[in-house]
Amino acid sequence: MPDALKLTAIREAIPALSAGIYLNTGSVGPLPVETAAAMAAMAVWERDVGRGHPDSLPDALARMDEARAGVAAVLGTDVRTVALTHSTTEGMNAATLAVLAVDPGMGARAVTTRHEHAGGLGPLYALRERGIELEFVDAGDDGDDERTLRAFDAAITAGTRLVTISHVAWTTGAVLPVAGIAELAHARGAILVVDGAQAVGAIPFRMDELGADLYALPAQKWLLGPEGMGALVVDPTLVERLTPALGGWYGFERIDGSGAAWWPDARRFELSGFHRPSVVGMARSIGWLSMYVGLDFVHRRGMGSASAAAVRLAAIPGVTVLTPLHAMGTLVTFRIAGWSAQAALDELGARVFAIARTIPILDALRISVGFFTSDEEIERFAGAVALLAAHTPESLPPRRLTILGDA
Repeated sequence: MPDALKLTAIREAIPALSAGIYLNTGSVGPLPVETAAAMAAMAVWERDVGRGHPDSLPDALARMDEARAGVAAVLGTDVRTVALTHSTTEGMNAATLAVLAVDPGMGARAVTTRHEHAGGLGPLYALRERGIELEFVDAGDDGDDERTLRAFDAAITAGTRLVTISHVAWTTGAVLPVAGIAELAHARGAILVVDGAQAVGAIPFRMDELGADLYALPAQKWLLGPEGMGALVVDPTLVERLTPALGGWYGFERIDGSGAAWWPDARRFELSGFHRPSVVGMARSIGWLSMYVGLDFVHRRGMGSASAAAVRLAAIPGVTVLTPLHAMGTLVTFRIAGWSAQAALDELGARVFAIARTIPILDALRISVGFFTSDEEIERFAGAVALLAAHTPESLPPRRLTILGDA
């Protein structure tokens, strides 16, 4: 199918795209009709048949298998390396604690970036209170890979047990040199944990080429799945090594009472209490992206449209694009001279119904450009940005009120 016709079909299958210019998938993506229908059907089954029906557990486990298999297919890895989580944050917590919680206070060090997401920083701050030395690297969000690698080379010293980074910086959208950082970490005996929230479903890569030891991801962003779901991908060689740190939370008692039994793979990292409609939704969204849309189209068009949007915005006088064009994924972060980020977002939302967000620590706007974003939407958004850039909040012409039915 030609791209134009395919894009039309895709947009018809995602109703939220008609509510405005959807530019916030980096926070939470739009839900495909097929996913919503599958989740609703499961919710109805639970309501009418009951969640305690004898057939419900085998079916729930099968749906979880489908979700794991979907993640494995997207990342080009073995399904046995995938554990389901409730969020990227849960995955980052589990990974960080598994690596550092054994004998804290014994001089172990952790290295991370200065602008890391709160989901990755939380457990590091907690462990710092228990004696873990935490060092921040001031690099990674400007697209200068050589500077980033030099900074990590200097920071990963003897005693460093953990290095934690984002695959794509949530602030500027820069893609970090993960493979290079992994090589440095492994050479010094450290484990690399990666936050893949802005990468999975947005940019193409394979786990076996990345070098990450543990990789956390969400369902609700670029995979267009429901909230409350995610996954943690674990290098098979680490499952046994990290098991002592997991404790009883991650085991289960055998039905015959003969003691704790362990999953033989990454499922050891899974907690319980998964919402079954959400498990179904996660599997269905990934399947829809993989088989209906096609990951090649998702990656090619998403990254191409984001790059075009960044170039278009950078050409507007008064606009400063913070995203490095040579090392970007699908996020574009920028500032408009004379405007605070929140004031600009409010105005853009009212004028062209743009759904985006701010990055408060940079006082900047961030847009997430997806494979479903049309060229017309990018141009309409850029036109509104140009209008703001040509004025101050005080001199901007008032929005014209249109009353339906007036001549």
